Amino acid sequence: MLLLHCALLLLLLPLSSRTQKLPTRDEELFQMQIRDKAFFHDSSVIPDGAEISSYLFRDTPKRYFFVVEEDNTPLAVTVTPCDAPLEWKLSVQELPEEASGEGSGEPEPLEQQKQQITNEEGTELFSYKGNDVEYFVSSSSPSGLYQLDLLSTEKDTHFKVYATTTPESDQPYPELPYDPRIDVTSLGRTTVTLAWKPSPTASLLKQPIQYCIVINKEHNFKSLCAVEAKLSSDDAFMMAPKPGLDFSPFDFAHFGFPSDTNSGKERGFLKSSSKFGRQMSSKPRVDLHKICIGNKNIFTVSDLKPDMQYYFDMFAVNTNTNMSTAYVGTFARTKEEAKQKTVELKDGKVTDVFIKRKGAKFLRFAPVSSHQKVTFSVHSCLDAVQIQVRRDGKLLLSQNVEGVRQFQLRGKAKAKYLIRLKGSKKGASMLKILATTRPNKQSFPSLPEDMRIKAFDKLRTCSSVTVAWLGTQERNKFCIYKKEVDDNYNEEQKKREQNQCLGPDTRKKTEKVLCKYFHSQNIQKAVTTETIRGLQPGKSYLLDVYVIGHGGHSVKYQSKLVKTRKFC
Repeated sequence: MLLLHCALLLLLLPLSSRTQKLPTRDEELFQMQIRDKAFFHDSSVIPDGAEISSYLFRDTPKRYFFVVEEDNTPLAVTVTPCDAPLEWKLSVQELPEEASGEGSGEPEPLEQQKQQITNEEGTELFSYKGNDVEYFVSSSSPSGLYQLDLLSTEKDTHFKVYATTTPESDQPYPELPYDPRIDVTSLGRTTVTLAWKPSPTASLLKQPIQYCIVINKEHNFKSLCAVEAKLSSDDAFMMAPKPGLDFSPFDFAHFGFPSDTNSGKERGFLKSSSKFGRQMSSKPRVDLHKICIGNKNIFTVSDLKPDMQYYFDMFAVNTNTNMSTAYVGTFARTKEEAKQKTVELKDGKVTDVFIKRKGAKFLRFAPVSSHQKVTFSVHSCLDAVQIQVRRDGKLLLSQNVEGVRQFQLRGKAKAKYLIRLKGSKKGASMLKILATTRPNKQSFPSLPEDMRIKAFDKLRTCSSVTVAWLGTQERNKFCIYKKEVDDNYNEEQKKREQNQCLGPDTRKKTEKVLCKYFHSQNIQKAVTTETIRGLQPGKSYLLDVYVIGHGGHSVKYQSKLVKTRKFC
């Protein structure tokens, strides 16, 4: 049976008996102390069957004690480094015998007994250096005072320790399957599907197990403790333990605080300067994600970047004990983005472009002659699209385009232009684009700022409606079309017909109302009205106005739904 005592209790508490012995465990008191985690904070106790978390300052060793009273006792000790490699050693020395006090029957002086225990090196049982989760397991351990010495030479760090004398029955850590590897079953440009065999702790012992996946771009992790330390790396200052009796002023020199022999002053400085210390030790957060998915053993990680290497780790977590075991991590590189075929633009010619949802298209424009200016005209048929223009690799333009936009850029001899068009997140995008070095050659008509059609309710009759729309200072041709629709015609149906790039040539001849030319030098008066006659009483109609430029390219105004009066 592993007897786990605080070193101070072990060495300093006076005993009522006349001969000093290491006290035996009061089981009821011990169980109470196990439940009270604060009892073991900053102490040198390793409790039997409970995991403790603690902190090491760089180059400052730390020692833990526990006692095994009987020979041939099973023993298991697990040390989990978190965010730095550890050096640790487990040793044992014989328990001090009862002393006679030179025949007086008096116990040995307290200091003499303390030296007798702590000055002896003891027999080394196991040692390790690294950042793996490492174990010492023995089916038959001798009685004695066990010492666990830990040291971090790289930096201040967290760690965890677990020890038990009943390893067969405790099993707080989830057991790994016979094949503890994570398999990559599917690989895409932005997704990776992972599968793994379930932990026997869940499938056979029926204990509550959940799986947590960790994704990052740097390396695999060997423990969940290391992941959590990395996730909270810029909170490390606040997680450091408070100074206790087993810390010296030297400890705080490694944590951004000057040494001070007056511990009272030291603690006062710690309290008043914690904000400053936090700033000194803060680090930028890493691109690291932890996802706990319950007891599933297959999962698809999404929203990854194409052609990027990711590292995947899986941890089985016992939700009763909150202790975890790491599967063998893996890594995978997502597939490359499909190489886009670059479309060549011809000077002065309109090109139709279709882009999938969230997709992109690349176009190239290489003028054959020297030029002072180059003009790009873009007509987005549906939702807004993003356009980027680079000249010989240099970014000249990045804009969102809705409707018709025109961009004029300074030219350069023998320059080549690369145009990137990015589609909408809502759905597929369609657009028309024109590139030219001749500013007077424009296929797109000039447009007003407001592309809505206004209907006059007071002028509505049983057989006619009157509408108005804005024009520009440039003389253009306008054509108006009507289409009878059902009374339950809704905005969703209307939205499907909002493709501004569809011209009058796609309409039925019976839907045409009229065409006319219109412009005004006074932009404030560039408005025209029209009365559509020959309609049926109480019917709904969808009205469309098309403006047609000199090059023949048309742009549709926003459709307008109107309804005639039922009774007149």
